[in-house]
Formats: sequence, structure tokens, C-alpha cells
Amino acid sequence: MQFNTKLTLCLFSALLIVSCNKKEIQYEDPLITNRDTTVVPGDDFFHYANGGWFKKHPIPNSENSNGIFRTIADTINNQIKSICEKSAKNTDAVKGSNEQKIGDFYASGMDTLSIEKAGLKPLAMEFAKIQAISDIPTLMNTIGHLHTMGVGSAFSFGVGQDDKISSKNALFFSQGGLGLGERDYYFNTDPETVKIRTEYVKHIQAIMELTGDDAAKAKNAATTIMKLETDLAKNSRKLEALRDPIKNYNKMTLAQFKASTPSIAWENVLPQLGITKADTVIVGQPEFYKGLDKIVATYAIEDWKTYLKWDLVNTYAAYLNNAIEKQNFAFYSTVMNGVKEQKPRWKRIVEQTDGSLGELIGQVYVKDYLPEGSKEKLLEIGNNIRDVYAEHIKKLDWMSEETKKKALFKLSKIVMKVGYPDKWKDMSSVVINRNTYCNNVMAVNKWAYNYMINKYGKPVDRTEWGMFPQTYNAYYNPSNNEICVPACNILVPGFEGRMPDDAILYGIIGGSTFGHEITHGFDDQGSQYDDKGNLRDWWTKEDKEKFTQKTKAIVAQFNKFEPLKGKFINGDATQGENIADLGGVVMGYEAFKKTAQFKNKEKISNLTPEQRYFLSYGYAWMVQAKDESVARQIMSDVHSPAQFRIIGPLMNIAEFYKAFNVKPNNKMYLPEKDRVVIW
Repeated sequence: MQFNTKLTLCLFSALLIVSCNKKEIQYEDPLITNRDTTVVPGDDFFHYANGGWFKKHPIPNSENSNGIFRTIADTINNQIKSICEKSAKNTDAVKGSNEQKIGDFYASGMDTLSIEKAGLKPLAMEFAKIQAISDIPTLMNTIGHLHTMGVGSAFSFGVGQDDKISSKNALFFSQGGLGLGERDYYFNTDPETVKIRTEYVKHIQAIMELTGDDAAKAKNAATTIMKLETDLAKNSRKLEALRDPIKNYNKMTLAQFKASTPSIAWENVLPQLGITKADTVIVGQPEFYKGLDKIVATYAIEDWKTYLKWDLVNTYAAYLNNAIEKQNFAFYSTVMNGVKEQKPRWKRIVEQTDGSLGELIGQVYVKDYLPEGSKEKLLEIGNNIRDVYAEHIKKLDWMSEETKKKALFKLSKIVMKVGYPDKWKDMSSVVINRNTYCNNVMAVNKWAYNYMINKYGKPVDRTEWGMFPQTYNAYYNPSNNEICVPACNILVPGFEGRMPDDAILYGIIGGSTFGHEITHGFDDQGSQYDDKGNLRDWWTKEDKEKFTQKTKAIVAQFNKFEPLKGKFINGDATQGENIADLGGVVMGYEAFKKTAQFKNKEKISNLTPEQRYFLSYGYAWMVQAKDESVARQIMSDVHSPAQFRIIGPLMNIAEFYKAFNVKPNNKMYLPEKDRVVIW
């Protein structure tokens, strides 16, 4: 379907309608104004496509990055702010109604006087339970209890789909318990990471002092906590090792699990986790639990109490009094991400209200802010991407007919959850009031945990959504063989009041969203799941070997990228996302080629259809981040920094070379024999 930039009637009722009888409105074309034409596109397409915007929009002191995601988030936050403020003003809202819960949650977060007055009282009962620990059984039972309120001490636990029996919900135990999140933070010896460890210990000490410990006790506590977490980290797998679903799937009976950890009475811990009857468990990293068993027996009970107290406060620090909140921000935002100042309080509380009650806010968002026709347009683009994917699979020269048949069947069975869910989660049991902000967050955390736990023993609900319609993101779930693209993905900054042309739609929504997520079904992880979402090898041996060679090639490419001096992308850890980016931009382009805009060679703003498409893909990842944030991403994220989500895939695409006249002397040039073509 053709969409010009000068349409006089927009499909979306929430966008500006331009009357035929009025003087035509002149719009700036962001694909033109975002560029930095002093940069050669074949040398650095990221800055060529987006550098002009970056120069005009430096990263705010209150953010770790700026770009398209932040621009869209600001739009959505302002809409949610209106929902929150309107709800908060209605003090007569029916108790238990969505409006009452949204309004009271937001109001409690904005009530700083009450938050200061409450101090640490919201955590008093939990402090008492921790203090009452007397031995290993009561220690482990308390840890189990803390998990039910969102405090992930010592390990990670959850209920989810069994990777090999996707219709069944299973119990999962995996590594966890680290305040720094990623195990390499505890061992890497580069100056930046060493500094983070030093600052982390200082941060723990400061928090412990704010909870009432004197300086000496707080210092000893920080040393103990760092030592205990380092021991947990020693038994944890690296980020890239967590990508192998086979090696991270270790199903065992409860008796076998208990035998591997003799110091821990899991039959008593499970009821504390809300599980009264269990037959089997899936242990992601058995060596972690063998290590945990030794750590539990080695450390004194008083040391564990200190760790649990820290973990509790650390979990809820952002919702407590000003001193603790500021200290939490100073480490996790400033030290870890380079953010110099906090966002305005209204924005922090809006984001938390959405994070906690997004299921309720989403219902209002869909009704009041979602442009009419969004769901239909998104689905149209998604189906077009799937169609060209099928065409590509049929033409692959490296895949046998036997495997092609299975790949095409899996592709045809991908479920597209687009726009918003047909049914919403029931949050009627959550009690929210205006009294204490921290207690409200805690109430939602407990609800979320119970919602998860209640799935155990019940059939998998394949209609459930894992995102809100107002969340600018998307996902692929291999166990359901589904993609989810929330409604707000239809938003394109700079095109408010008009329909973007097809190059924009297929570059951003088609390539970087639908194409990307569908490709996840065929990346290094997703390719190991069948059409029903079961972890099963459906490839011929020869095809699997050829596919693995192609994935190794993309790993090697990304290993060479150096976002910061001395810090290289982890090609193994990021390969799934890199494969999805490459597949996405290719499929988006192939779908765009079927539009009238492409077939008619229609130029817009003096850009050819090909140039507009690749500039649109560049716009999709227009993100500039602070060095500290990039460093953290390199170490702990499976996504490459935005710059290389553009440069990496485009270096492999011949049509990009032609569109921007990329030659062997350009920095992005790769000889044809070195270019990776997978799907």
C-alpha cells in the first residue's frame, strides 16, 4: 500500500488531519535534518544518518542516552502523566477501581513528606524476620520468603514454560544474588571495572550507615557483602554461556536437586516460595547451586543476615526516603551509567506507576491515545514481512529441502501479538492506597510473584502478553513461537500529523521490529525450538553445520568492533541480536521492494527509495549513549551498542553499498566473500 508524505487524510485519528481546503502544511523530513553530511556514509553510516540530530540534542544530564527511544518515551510519559494526574485528582474514585489504584499509587509516590516520615518503617517487618534467623534452615526459608516480594537473594527462581514441553509450566532455578548483576564485574581487571568495584563497596557502606549502622559496622558489612557476592559470582556462568538453551536446561527430580545441595532443605524452602508440591525442577547452572551449598555452610549466619538486609534495602531503595534514594541513584545511575542528575520526580513516579500498574494504564492508553487503525496497520506490515521471509527461505542455497520445509512450517505458525491484548490481567486483588509509596510497590511485587506462581500446575496460557501496549519495545518468545509488537511501535517522531512513507514504515517498523523479532525464531537460540516452541533439533546435521558456520562468521565480525577504547563487543553474547538485526533489515527491505513507492522509483526529499529505506533503518537505532552506559552494555547486555546495530548489518548488504556508493576505500566496506548472508 502506498503512503505519501503529503497525504491529506491520515488513517490515524489521533494524528493531525490536514484539510484539502487549507494551505498545505510544510513538514521537515527527519531523514534529511537528522543527517550529518560532513560524514561519509560509507565510512560511518550511524553518524551520517543521525549525527545532525545528536549535535542539536546532547544527552540530558538526567539521562544515560538520547535518541529515538527517549523521544518516544517522553511522548508516552506525558500521556501517562495525564492519566496519572487525572486519576489522582479523583479522590472519590470507587475503591478497587483501576482509576483509584492508578491515582493513589501516583499520589503516594509524589507525597515526599509522607515518604520521609515513613523512613525505613515499610521494611520493618522484613528486618525483624531477617534478624530472627538462627540457623541454615531458617536462613533458607527467609530467603525463600524474600523472593515472594521481589528480593532475589542468593539465587534466581521462577515459573515458566518448560523448554522441552512448552505446554507445561515448570519450576526454574538459576544463578543470581549479585548486586552488580553480571559476574564479570567481580573479576575484570580493567581500570573502569576496578573503579566500579571500589565504588560499589563504598556505596554498600553508605547504605548500611543510612539504615542505622555506625561507620565501623557499615564498613565491615560492605566488606562481607562484597566477599559473599564474589563467591556467588565465582560459581556463575559468563553472559555468553547463558545463551545455550541445551546446557542451561538440566531437569532433575527434587530428590536429585536436594542430593546436589545437602546443606539446603529444598522441601522446606519451596513452600516459602509458594510451591506446595513439586515433582521436578529445571536447574539452569547446577555448578552454581553446588557452590551455593558450600557458601551457605561456610559463611556465618550473621554474615548472611547482613547480606539479606543489604539486598532488601537495595531492592527498595528507590522508594524510600530521600537520603537512601539519592545514594542509590549516585551509584547505579551516576557511577554505572554516567547520569549526572535525577529526572524530575513526576517523571520517575510516572515511569514507576507504569512499570507497576501498566496493565491498568494500558487499558486507558488504548482507549484514549492509541491512533485508530494502529493494530491493523502493524499486522499488515508484519504479515508482509513474514511473506518475504518465506520467499527467502525457499531460495536459500545452503539449506536442504527437508530443513526448508520445517523452517517454512515454523514460520507459518509464528503467532503475532500486535497492538494490545484481547484480555487484560486481573489485578483486582492488589490493594493500593495513598499512605506509603514503598508499600504500594511491595504490594504490586507480591501480586506479580503470586501471578507467576499460580501458573504452576496449570496449562500454559498462550494468549498472555509479556508487555504493555504503551511499551516501546517488542519481543520473540521461543517457547510460544510468537512475536509481540505493542501498539506504540506505530509512533515515528517527526511524522506526527501525517502518515510516514513506506520507506519509513518498512525501515523502522518492518525491518528493526517485525523483521528483527521474526528472525529471533531462527537465530542461534530460536533455531533450536520447533514450531510448537519445544527445544528440539529439527535440522539435518549438514544444514546445522552450515548454519553454525554462518553464525560464527557474524560473531567474528562483531568481535572486532570497539565501541570504547580497549572495550570490544562480545560477539558470542550478542550473536542472537546481531543475527536478528541482519535478518530484520534484509526482510524489511525485501518487503519494501513490493510497495508502489519502490516500484515507481519515487524520490522524496531528493532521496531514492533505497536511500530512504536505509536512512530509516538508521533512524530506528538513533541512540547516543554515555560512555559509562556503553561500557555497562558491553559487559552485561546481549544487545550491541546502537552504532553497531546499524553499521554491523549494513556492512553485509549489497543494496546498501549500491545506494550510498560504498567503495573499497570506505571504512564500512567488506569484500563480498566476507559478507554474511544467513536468511
